Amino acid sequence: MSGMTTPAAVIVDAAAYAQAVEDAVKASAAYYASGTSPLDDDAYDRLVRGIAAWEAEHPEQVLPDSPTGKVAGGAVEGDVPHTVAMLSLDNVFSPEEFTAWTASLARRVGHDVERFSVEPKLDGLAIAARYTRGRLDRLITRGDGTAGEDVSHAIGTVEGLPDTLAEPVTVEVRGEVLMTTAQFEHANEVRTAHGGQPFANPRGAAAGSLRAKERAYTVPMTFFGYGLLPQPDTEPDLARRLGELTHSDLMAQAAAYGVNTTATTTVPGITAGTVEQVLARVQEIAALRATLPFGIDGIVIKADLAADQQTAGSGTRAPRWAIAYKLPAVEKITRLLEVEWNVGRTGIIAPRGVLEPVEIDGATITYATLHNPADITRRDLRLGDHVMVHRAGDVIPRIEAPVAHLRTGTEQPIVFPEMCPRCGAGIDTSEQRWRCANGRNCHLVAALSYAAGRDQLDIEGLGHTRVVQLVEAGLVADLADLFTLTRDQLLALERMGETSTDNLLAAISTAKGQPLSRVLCALGVRGTGRSMSRRIARYFATMDHIRTADAETMQQVEGIGTEKAPSIVAELTELAPLIDKLAAAGVNMTEPGATPPSAAAADDSGGAAQSEGSADGPLAGMTVVVTGAMTGPLEKLSRNQMNELIERAGGRASSSVSKKTTLVVAGEGAGSKRAKAESLGIRLATPDEFATLVADFVG
Repeated sequence: MSGMTTPAAVIVDAAAYAQAVEDAVKASAAYYASGTSPLDDDAYDRLVRGIAAWEAEHPEQVLPDSPTGKVAGGAVEGDVPHTVAMLSLDNVFSPEEFTAWTASLARRVGHDVERFSVEPKLDGLAIAARYTRGRLDRLITRGDGTAGEDVSHAIGTVEGLPDTLAEPVTVEVRGEVLMTTAQFEHANEVRTAHGGQPFANPRGAAAGSLRAKERAYTVPMTFFGYGLLPQPDTEPDLARRLGELTHSDLMAQAAAYGVNTTATTTVPGITAGTVEQVLARVQEIAALRATLPFGIDGIVIKADLAADQQTAGSGTRAPRWAIAYKLPAVEKITRLLEVEWNVGRTGIIAPRGVLEPVEIDGATITYATLHNPADITRRDLRLGDHVMVHRAGDVIPRIEAPVAHLRTGTEQPIVFPEMCPRCGAGIDTSEQRWRCANGRNCHLVAALSYAAGRDQLDIEGLGHTRVVQLVEAGLVADLADLFTLTRDQLLALERMGETSTDNLLAAISTAKGQPLSRVLCALGVRGTGRSMSRRIARYFATMDHIRTADAETMQQVEGIGTEKAPSIVAELTELAPLIDKLAAAGVNMTEPGATPPSAAAADDSGGAAQSEGSADGPLAGMTVVVTGAMTGPLEKLSRNQMNELIERAGGRASSSVSKKTTLVVAGEGAGSKRAKAESLGIRLATPDEFATLVADFVG
């Protein structure tokens, strides 16, 4: 949670003020109409705060078009009147500003507010959905707060907004229409397939799609309700009851009617009795932000009791009983300067965007992932484009899409490589992720350094420099060659004495006995990693069983779907000569404690049963997530070693917290995963508590 106020744009004179007002109104009009604003949210917020600061010092010079004090910045209008004004929210940006707001609210109502509701501020388009005797018959945008635009043609395309309520009541549901991350990706695929420009971000995609009347296609969107109120012809008893309910009870009633609310998410709305409790919930939601399948830009805090809301009242722009606690922006607009093509250890050729530096959530971003060539083509990216860059938490920054309406005509196509940029060999373009025809041999040093790493074969003394030396001397052409190195060969190398040679040979000999899961991980099969390698090894028990598995059998392993299974099987076939060499060199090809699957197991419960560790271990049947820094007896264990420990003790290691998680081991610095566990009521353990629980399996 940020403790800093978003800085205001500096306005030095009346001319700059007038220009700022014009820029803000234009940006607001584009934002609310089609989501194509030339400013990102952070830039707009700073501009409006600068305008407000100038007006506070020069009240006699306030322009009538100023966005301050107006719903939607005064930039949009509507033709369908709202029965109750549909206002915006004022913002705070720090705990201090929020605390000051609660004090102001207490003065207005004459006492400290008894209870607050706290909900995520969803980044979408506000709409009012009118139901008559339980049937949805009208959708209206917020517009200027007094009247909105009729978008009833979108009825039936918004998930979470049922055509018919569970009860035949006449009510109005207010909420946010947005696109989830998956819906946004799908929308851009459909839009570009029909010749359109990709949307820059999910909010713009939802705004544009909701208003589109004559498109040849439709795309799904999602609704989350945040308000429930009567209409003029609502049955009197129901109207009176709705007017008396707390906000939290109104949300429960909306959910009972069948309307989607945040109660279905990992950040459900809650109530809190104190400022400290509200701020703690703000921290929890902020910590979970990067894991959510939809965008949020803050947290909405409201006086929960209807009496407090009525006493506080509303201004022309916003209610006085509610506030938006804005979080640092995770999306900014910058320019794509060039594209670099990097080759990974398995030969994958990955594009990376070089950006005009931009600060997002306290970090200066100069690079962003572009995934693969197909992704570049689908998003119609060009060099020189203004692009929307997204970064949340520790997630690698990604380019969402070009901001197409800012193009000047000087942008240039991105040139794809025709040969491997590392070794000059041909490129296999048969899959979305392009690969050098030489595969792992293209970047042999990286592949061997990875295989020798602590969480793979753990060959101490075989660092990057030594691998380079071995490759350049022609002693190692693949992973198996490491296990046939002789003492004389190593002693002949520069800076290799007898002690270091003997130590390295001993480490290589020890690596031969590593479990199959480590060997499989060292091979670096695409689509697998440390966790997946363990699951495959524990399911099949031996390399022979793995190699004879077809795609259907491979899918029995938990986490391997219909798309991943064929590529894993194909790559294992490709690696067959190397695997044979490793086996001939004496490298272990079995997983200790694992039993090969029988035909019955494969036909029945499959990988779930086989992927478990000791059936009578202390973690039997449990799914465990480790987060934060370990201490005490576990201090020196890597994350991979922790996961191996969990599986030896009978549990299943997972990297993400969900409703299926049984236990979260939370060490120092645990962040979003701990917060998510707390929100889901999942059991937490300290590293010392966990070490005691699995003491018989440590080491």
